[in-house]
Amino acid sequence: MRLLLLVKPARVAVALLLLASAGCIKVIQPGKSFAAYTPPASPDYSLPANWAALPERRDSADAVPKNSGLRDEQAQATADVFFVHPTTYFRRGSWNADITNESLNRFTDNSTIRKQASVFNAAGRIYAPRYRQATLFSFFDTQDTNGEQALNLAYTDVKTAFQYYLAHYNQGRPIIIASHSQGTFHATRLLHEFFDTSPQLRKQLVAAYLVGYKVKENEYQALKPCEDSTQTGCYISWNTAEWGNEYEPFRGSTAVNPLTWTRDTVTAPASLNKGGVRFDFDKIDPQVVDAKVHDGIVWVHAPKPIGYPRFLLPGRPELRHSFHIADYSLFYLNVRQNAAARVQAFRNSQ
Repeated sequence: MRLLLLVKPARVAVALLLLASAGCIKVIQPGKSFAAYTPPASPDYSLPANWAALPERRDSADAVPKNSGLRDEQAQATADVFFVHPTTYFRRGSWNADITNESLNRFTDNSTIRKQASVFNAAGRIYAPRYRQATLFSFFDTQDTNGEQALNLAYTDVKTAFQYYLAHYNQGRPIIIASHSQGTFHATRLLHEFFDTSPQLRKQLVAAYLVGYKVKENEYQALKPCEDSTQTGCYISWNTAEWGNEYEPFRGSTAVNPLTWTRDTVTAPASLNKGGVRFDFDKIDPQVVDAKVHDGIVWVHAPKPIGYPRFLLPGRPELRHSFHIADYSLFYLNVRQNAAARVQAFRNSQ
């Protein structure tokens, strides 16, 4: 569940084939220590090129699934969305990605920005920074501090981007924080440093969607998990796994059912699932899965349609039941409608 990879199924297959041939995850371990690399230059967030999504221009966050009848509504939105994308860099060339890498940027835009950030384009204006994300191996680096240092460097960019956003873009508007996987690792920290300690920023927080990473139930002093579908100023988190499977590291995690937006353990039937969007982003699948909160994760029965890949990694059999890659796509329409509903509830409360 800690593999932070969101890619097209074909690219997943290639990556896993390489891992299998090497016999372990170390095939993607950078060849030198973090200190031996010169990190890429830090981003200048006054440059639009250093943002994967900005509301004033056309980009992948504007997308909607084909033939869905959905529309990008950012032009009329009264709230903002600050989206932190997951790991899309899993090479061994360095511990941190270079945001001037055009091939990586295209891949990021066509995968996570298009298929995750777009969930929120009916609720707010989307700002998604490019950042020097830590390479995938950073989350498996248990022998030394290289991975930790790479993640700390990545966070400095996310923090700098958020500070620039507040100073130059926000203008006091309501804010949704949204993220997945490595992005949630950073967004969780962002909430600690900015919202949990600032009553003023908490007044602007619609909600935080901290998806695809462990977020403790007692993570914050002031911020609390959301308890229903229209509560604001709170956070939501889930990690999706196949029904009946346990995952010890996530016990004690916040788990909100994305079909009911509650934390109870009542099974939400698939009839409540308004539609998932498969990885081809070309079709909505109504009632694609049910959902049940169980011991820090969200259980689902395996979807019948293809396009919602499992999370497979050689040498890590405990992950084969995870639908980490599809955390957003299995509940695409429910998340989309919920984000808009929370913005409306926030406006009504004002």
